[in-house]
Amino acid sequence: MNTPEDRTATEPPVHIPSYRQKSTLWWAMICVPTVVILGLASGRLSGSGVGDPWFDALVKPDIFPPGWLFGVVWTILYAMMGFALALVLASDRKAHKQSALAIFGVQLVVNLLWSPIFFGMHMLAFGFFWIVLLVILVLATIAYTARVSRLAAALLVPYLAWIAFASILNLQFWQLN
Repeated sequence: MNTPEDRTATEPPVHIPSYRQKSTLWWAMICVPTVVILGLASGRLSGSGVGDPWFDALVKPDIFPPGWLFGVVWTILYAMMGFALALVLASDRKAHKQSALAIFGVQLVVNLLWSPIFFGMHMLAFGFFWIVLLVILVLATIAYTARVSRLAAALLVPYLAWIAFASILNLQFWQLN
């Protein structure tokens, strides 16, 4: 094995992953697929999106994007959420870790329940108020997560932007239908 003394100036240093890097990777292998599967299952089990006769019959807002986009965006966002969760779990900042994990869990449950409310129970008005609650909880999640990992908090910002857009869509669906 090369020691620092044996290396020449042209050889790159040997990278040995730290315990934290290994821990983050381990948590990511658990959290990313779990969050993605939970999110996709919530939508699938509630009959969300294009192809559902109830949804297809609704008047769509002008800002409604192509139906295929939702699956792509949500898969990416759930993966980013899972990685953010892994970063928090792998962190050694114990003072704020528990509160960040608690609020993350609460917002995830609220997220997973929106599809059954909107698509499964056809409750457009209640779905709107539920998604507004989700926006508030994601803001809180970002604030608490930033105390543990700024990268984890940054990974949640696109999620916040998407659900803010989704809340506008939900409001317009409610108004049009």
